[in-house]
Amino acid sequence: MNRPLLFLDVGGPVNHYAAKPSKRPDGYTPLRVPRVGAYPEHRGLSSRRRPLRIWLNPDQGRFLLRLGIELCWATTWDDEQSELDQTYVNAHHRGPGLLHRVNPRVALQGNDLHTLADFARSLDTPRAVG
Repeated sequence: MNRPLLFLDVGGPVNHYAAKPSKRPDGYTPLRVPRVGAYPEHRGLSSRRRPLRIWLNPDQGRFLLRLGIELCWATTWDDEQSELDQTYVNAHHRGPGLLHRVNPRVALQGNDLHTLADFARSLDTPRAVG
């Protein structure tokens, strides 16, 4: 049986890209990710560019994995979520769908995690979240 997909925009919901660099939230681990050029003409640039600063919360990762939903990295959207996105999902997706905006300054918070857990519980999939 295929598990439902959670397209998770990492830049904002998981990593506080809009937070002040000097204010790492409690529970978050700083990581530096090398910038690797996606295009052949950018390959020489990666060694000269500073790595990306990423803050991840291991507890949130464990929580997301227990939802029983397949996690899919989805990043670099072209726009902010709008009613048009929900209309598109309703028209083109046969199963249940949830579009949920997360504030990029504070990333995933308790209310966001509860929303995801409630949605996961509404699906008929095995999971470990109680």
